[in-house]
Amino acid sequence: MLRNPIHLRLEKLESWQHMTFMACLCERMYPNYWAFHQQTGFADAQLYRRLLDLVWESLTVKDAKINFDSQLEKFEEAIPNGDDFDVYGVYPAIDACVALSETVHALLSGDTLDRAIEVSETSITTVAMLEMTQSGQEMSDDELKDNQGVIDEWDAQWEIFRLLAACEERDVELIKGLRSDLREDGFSNIGIKIQQ
Repeated sequence: MLRNPIHLRLEKLESWQHMTFMACLCERMYPNYWAFHQQTGFADAQLYRRLLDLVWESLTVKDAKINFDSQLEKFEEAIPNGDDFDVYGVYPAIDACVALSETVHALLSGDTLDRAIEVSETSITTVAMLEMTQSGQEMSDDELKDNQGVIDEWDAQWEIFRLLAACEERDVELIKGLRSDLREDGFSNIGIKIQQ
């Protein structure tokens, strides 16, 4: 799938920066899950929201004690099966779940770099698949590179990366700022907006 220089640059970051990067991308995918829940009534969007909030908490609260193993078990029931639904929204919802699961596994295992790259690729795949579905045709990697939706997604990822890369040490205010900016924006990586 689409590679990007950002994946090489992520190697230079610390694990807290990888974790924040992943949390940001999950925040940008959450509206896709929310919209799928609204459309189908499947599971509860709050399960996603709660788990993601706990990830943010682990990044901003010193010594936060969270049992992510048990949280992950609960969350697994909230992951839809693509074969059970005939709405397109199931695919971005699954991608959002994959990204959040990867993020929590990164917290548990400490293996943050590879998983940050995974989450980056998952988010770009959501965008690329939608663009191909809407155009009704397969696109090569080169065509996708020039696709506006894909360009916008890489721009968003780079912007988050640059803010994090500029930090010498863990900056809780920056982490909180990213979280609230992305929440207030409320748009997903494929342009779905949460209606409050």
